[in-house]
Amino acid sequence: MINNKTLSFTSLENGRVDSIATATLNISRTIFSKDDTSITINGKIGKKSSKIKEGDFVTVSYSEDIFIGLIPEDIKLNILYEDDDILVIDKEEGMVVHPGSGVNSGTVVNALLFIYGEKILTDQDEIRPGIVHRLDKDTSGVMVIAKNAESHRVLSEQFAKHTTQKEYVALTKGRFKAPLGTIESRITRDKVNRKRYTVTNNKSEGKDALTKYRVLYDDGKYALLSIKILTGRTHQIRVHLSSIGHPVLFDPIYSRDSQNTQYSLMLHSRKLTLNHPRSGNKMSFIAPLPLRFLSAMDSFNIPNPYNSVVEESEISNL
Repeated sequence: MINNKTLSFTSLENGRVDSIATATLNISRTIFSKDDTSITINGKIGKKSSKIKEGDFVTVSYSEDIFIGLIPEDIKLNILYEDDDILVIDKEEGMVVHPGSGVNSGTVVNALLFIYGEKILTDQDEIRPGIVHRLDKDTSGVMVIAKNAESHRVLSEQFAKHTTQKEYVALTKGRFKAPLGTIESRITRDKVNRKRYTVTNNKSEGKDALTKYRVLYDDGKYALLSIKILTGRTHQIRVHLSSIGHPVLFDPIYSRDSQNTQYSLMLHSRKLTLNHPRSGNKMSFIAPLPLRFLSAMDSFNIPNPYNSVVEESEISNL
């Protein structure tokens, strides 16, 4: 069920509209990455990155999936860390984060409802319970989940302000011209295939996106990358790498080798760093490379740098 909403507020501070709106309206920062979200500032069309000042009147219109009658399901989650405020999991490849688009079971949210019951419903309209960010179905790795409304608000604000640090690992097509790279191009939904996204130079279309990468290994045919994203667009890493001729291996949407059914998408959310919503302490969580990654790396004779003497900070410092 789709719920259309329009919320308004008068700003009491200066800053980016998405950051202030997330905190003021107590809404998820993922709203500002949706294609159908619209923003007006004093009656004029704005963007999520627009700067507002005290006294500005802001309206945010958006749609949300409301999951009425969600069914708790006994699904095992790989828990990396848990306390009274947050749950950190290593999401399996192939698992959908929340119901929607015809999927209403087998998701992370169904599992959360089984474990915590309605206590995990941190939004008034039972929208994406506990979810403050998400991973694509085919992407595995570390995710943080809010266990109460205050944690949801604080974490959502961190993601909106990009104070969290997210590191991904990907196996891609080689060869790269330089060991470090930055991809900065707008991403928009493909006009022909609505399941795909694409880059665009049209400033009136899509949303800004910034991806940085370090090449950890490259033999000319395959490459292993450490990647950091400074924005959180749908399919961002997959679209950006494909746009420069280095698609993620076995990507069912953006890579021509997707017909190889032996493997699945080689993209993994390896590390997440954030400030704890209650204590404010900086915390980092790591989801080790999954078996599908290790198997592919072994088949392609790609060494695992995380088992070597290379310092963690050297790999992650993009």
